[in-house]
Order: sequence, then C-alpha cells, then structure tokens
Amino acid sequence: MEKDPMINRVKDWITATKLRTILVVILIIIGAAFGGFFIWALTPRGPMEEALDALESDEEVEVEVADDRITFEPVEDDPTTGLVIYPGGRVDFRSYSPTAREIASEGFLVTIKRMPLNLAFFGRNAAQEVIDDHPEIDKWVVGGHSLGGVMAGRFAEETEVEGLVLWASYLDVDLSDRDIEALSLYGSKDGITTVEDVEEKSHKLPAEAEPIKIEGGNHAQFGWYGDQRGDDEPTISREEQQEIIVEETTRFLDEL
Repeated sequence: MEKDPMINRVKDWITATKLRTILVVILIIIGAAFGGFFIWALTPRGPMEEALDALESDEEVEVEVADDRITFEPVEDDPTTGLVIYPGGRVDFRSYSPTAREIASEGFLVTIKRMPLNLAFFGRNAAQEVIDDHPEIDKWVVGGHSLGGVMAGRFAEETEVEGLVLWASYLDVDLSDRDIEALSLYGSKDGITTVEDVEEKSHKLPAEAEPIKIEGGNHAQFGWYGDQRGDDEPTISREEQQEIIVEETTRFLDEL
C-alpha cells in the first residue's frame, strides 16, 4: 500500500525544519563563543594612573604615542641599542610605560608594541615593524612579559636580534644553541608563571643565560595594571620590584 504523498511531504518538512533548527543553534553557540572571546580580549587590564603619567615627555625622555606603539627616546643621547617590549596577554600596552620610560632614560630607544586583540599570540612579528622604522639602531633586543615573552622568544628564533629579555616568562622554542644574549627575570611569588614553569624550561635559554629570581616579586608587578586573578601576594612593593626590573634590564642592555 502506497503512503500518502502529503504525509511524506510533512515528514520531509519536519526533518528539514529540525536540521535548520540544529544549524541555527550551532551558529548561535559559535557566534556567542566568538563574541565572548572578543569582548574578553578587548577589555584588557590597566593601565594604572602611574602608567598614564609616564606618557608625558620631559627634559629627559621624549614620548611618542601612536595607535600601534609607544616610543620612548632619551633626549640628550643618540641611542644605538633598541628594546621592543611585547605586553602580557590581555594587558593594555600602556601598562608598561613607567618601566619603558626608566630604561629609555638610561640611553636606550624603547618601544612598547600594541598587540592585535591585546594578545601577543597574534603579533609575534610585531617587532620587525619597529626595527624597520629605526635604521639608526645598531643592536636590537626583543622582550616581553608573560605571553609577550613567549612570543618574543619565537621572534628571536626566526630573526637576527642581539638579545632577548623575558619578564615572568619562558621559552617554548629551544634557543640553547643560538648565539644570542638573554635575560630572564621572574618572581618568587608569581602565581601565573610559576617558579617551576621558569626553572623547568630554563634549559631552552641560550647557554650563557641564567634566570634571575626576584625574591618577593609576583606576576602583576612586572607591569602597572593592578592585581591579577590567580597571582600570589607579593612581599615587596611594586616600586621595589620595578627598581630591580629596570636595573637588571638596563645592565643587560649595557653589556651587549
């Protein structure tokens, strides 16, 4: 006995409707996931008031603020060594201004690069733009905080730079056989990039490099963006930790 064509059409319509509904639900879920990610990425931490204050030029350091970078240049020196800083993940790039300013005042060109979606993962080659724009610089160092340091390490692996600076970070590439100088600073109270994370991966650093532990320092105090969920409580102030960061980074740049 043949089935009623109308019944078959109704069944087909129901099946097609179910498929369309499932497809719409999937698309809504995907859209919500992407939307949530973009909202999360585009709401970075910081900057603190101290970071904003550091964006003003004075008689020691000239500051140039652009959409994609902040450049700090000593007024009375003609720097021949440059440092490009990659911000930590989902941290406003202005949050490293006080640190960059202090380093620049010692005679170096320092640039903080803004990252796409505030994540250095999407801008690991960003330093090349800065290098290309400053042919007067003889020696280049690339560095970064946390995720920024990881991506700076990848850039150093693929290009010819003289130095690498890691702040509360580590390498996910092996530079142990590369002829490059490296500095690794990390805090003993870091709850994000832990002491174990740094020390377990220290064998990937260039042969002459040794990690330097900042006793009492934590993750968030490598920048000026406030506290960070998951971080441990520091036992030194942000100012004390920053003094060590600037001193060690400046010493490293001087010795290149």
